[in-house]
Amino acid sequence: MSFGAYPERVDLDLWVAAGAAAWGAGAGVLVPRAAYRLCVEPEQPWRDRCPDGHPIDGWVGRARCTDGRPYGPRTALVCAATALVCGALALATGARPELAVWLLLAPAGVLLTLVDFRVRRLPDVLTLPLAAAALVLLAVAAALPGHAGHWRTALLGALALGGAYCVLFLVNPNGMGFGDVKLALGLGGMLGWYGWPTVVLGTFAGFLFGGLYGLGLVLARRAGRRTAIPFGPFLIAGALVGLLTGAYAA
Repeated sequence: MSFGAYPERVDLDLWVAAGAAAWGAGAGVLVPRAAYRLCVEPEQPWRDRCPDGHPIDGWVGRARCTDGRPYGPRTALVCAATALVCGALALATGARPELAVWLLLAPAGVLLTLVDFRVRRLPDVLTLPLAAAALVLLAVAAALPGHAGHWRTALLGALALGGAYCVLFLVNPNGMGFGDVKLALGLGGMLGWYGWPTVVLGTFAGFLFGGLYGLGLVLARRAGRRTAIPFGPFLIAGALVGLLTGAYAA
């Protein structure tokens, strides 16, 4: 690439990032109501009514009952978070085929984060399709020119990380839920796309974030050493760090 072409490339990356952020903001509109519907205890059906018993219709925006009162996450905050995540992924990845995969899966990661923080569960209706979609979409990206990853290591990363978390679950079921194991399949596939160092980095970052959060709760006397915390959000945050680093270095 010539020096004269460099500013054009920067401009292209900025336009891609702006478009990705706009996509994230638009996709984020679908997250708050879905989060409210899915924030239920295990074995309970999805919510279709507000706390007062009024029916909830549709999937766009914040959940509202018939008298207009809102429930669940605020749409503006969710849209801002989703836009930030998508924009950051675009800046790191550039106009490569795998960026489309990250942008399609990012809203699901935000949704899983909200649900796990609220009710400490990762619904199968989200984690299993996420894993399948990651591998299928990355296979498509691997067939396109200009990609910067490898589908084989994505598959192996999914199996390795899912298997490792399954072992941790069997050793200490009280310390990790099986939903985390299913989530690890999808995250392992995405991290594996950029190679094993990215898998290691994303996994380490997830444990680091979770450990710091737990330590903060203990120091604030809001939890004890044996208090269970939602681990899914930190798995996702760690995977995001790994993806950003791997995409930028690729």
